[in-house]
Amino acid sequence: MKLALAQLDYTIGDFAGNSSKIIHSVRQAKTEGAQLVVFAEQAISGRPAYDLLNDPVFLEQCREALEEIAGHCNGITAIVGLPLQVENKTISAAAIIRDGKIVKFVGKRNVISRDETQHLGNSKGFEIVDVDGVNIAVVIGSDIHIPNLDFGSDTDLILSLKSTIYSRGIVARRHEFYSKMAYRKQAKLAVLNHIGGQTDIVYDGWSTVFNEKGECIAQLKGFEEDFTVVDLAAPLEALPLPEQNKNANVYRAIKLGLHDFFVKNGFSKACVGLSGGIDSAVTCALAVEVLGRENVRGLIMPSKYSSDHSVEDAVALAQNLGIRHDIVPITDTYTAMREAITPLFDGKPFDVTEENMQAHIHGAMLMALSNKLGYIVLNTNNKSESAVGYTTLYGDTVGAISILGDLYKTEVYSLARYINRKERIISENTLTKAPSAELRPEQKDTDYLPDYELLDVILYRLIEENQSVDEIATAGFDYDTVKKVYTLFIRNGYKRYQNPPVLRLSTVTLGKGKILPLTYDLSCLL
Repeated sequence: MKLALAQLDYTIGDFAGNSSKIIHSVRQAKTEGAQLVVFAEQAISGRPAYDLLNDPVFLEQCREALEEIAGHCNGITAIVGLPLQVENKTISAAAIIRDGKIVKFVGKRNVISRDETQHLGNSKGFEIVDVDGVNIAVVIGSDIHIPNLDFGSDTDLILSLKSTIYSRGIVARRHEFYSKMAYRKQAKLAVLNHIGGQTDIVYDGWSTVFNEKGECIAQLKGFEEDFTVVDLAAPLEALPLPEQNKNANVYRAIKLGLHDFFVKNGFSKACVGLSGGIDSAVTCALAVEVLGRENVRGLIMPSKYSSDHSVEDAVALAQNLGIRHDIVPITDTYTAMREAITPLFDGKPFDVTEENMQAHIHGAMLMALSNKLGYIVLNTNNKSESAVGYTTLYGDTVGAISILGDLYKTEVYSLARYINRKERIISENTLTKAPSAELRPEQKDTDYLPDYELLDVILYRLIEENQSVDEIATAGFDYDTVKKVYTLFIRNGYKRYQNPPVLRLSTVTLGKGKILPLTYDLSCLL
């Protein structure tokens, strides 16, 4: 059998666009002599569609698009994912189309994703489908991970229609899992994954085909649309997994997610508040990579506490990137704001209140530029600062999307060095100076927080590994430091609830993968 794999970037609800891509791939598969062409889970609708999955009009349009696609499948079998209403519930299904007719639906049994549990129901699960004498086990989404799946001894090919969200390290883990399954089941195994960004999600592609030995015999590209035809009867050379460079994959994932966020929402221009710090530098550099220098604008807003080198670093970055940048000092605005509100403070001394007022002005300036000239503000927070609440609501938290919000501070530095791999875009001073919000004289982040090298290790254990204070302290960390970090994390959940969408890059993204109530007795965790 010749199997065609079409790894495509779909837009949720763009039935005309999605169908056009699918039909084009069907034609290409026929031209190249394929007997079967396969598309990802919920390809027709795009994913995740959330509450649209229960909208009758949305589902009817899915069905109409499927009928149109079927009309182009004469002389070939196609397997296409879509949401389908069955017995007053919506399931994630695959339509089996043969010679222009829809002959069967296979549904997903294992609905476990937080993106789907409230919107999809369970179905029967995998089924064996005969295509030109080849017995194919069609498996939808997470069903492939159900323990002890028995496809039967006559199964020639296991076909997994997936929509796996990117996270660091997932490509290698996924490759190993499917390799072992193919070997264990003694059957060929093809995995067709989504590609593209959907708001805070990135689908990374890397669709693969394995032989009965567990060897990879076909590998589609990562973070790109791709198409290939594989002759399953031919002796094909085993392919190694392409090198998985962590920074390279994160870089590509962010670029893809940011690109699709803008394109699919009809946006074109972005603005970034440039402080001379690492987070704004990396955010701006990535924006230029994706949108082009002519569509990115930097706003530098020094106060009386800003150091000369911070302004210089921000200007140098803008010049290196070739973007328009404007310097708008906020000292007079800040002074006027303080003079207006200070009489209400009952003589209390300068504290974090006055510091945060500067951040609020920054946010207001960026939003004014956005509203007046149509720039989309990019948030510059990172995961470390968001986790412990080292952000100012309605100041640091402004922005339509956060592209670094799932990267710890130390990972942002690593990504900056990767961006500088060919030429120095981000200055050495930005990479080496002590991080500071510069909201009061001689301020440093370490005045409030442990050094980021230590903080990030503790946060990783707390967030990704779900360890308690005692467990982390037992691993060799100072108990009081761990307790402080843990308390900061718990007490600042209310801020994370108000953050912009965060591009998911890890196994546990704040606000999606780690959800805590806002009102509860903290002693239950300390």
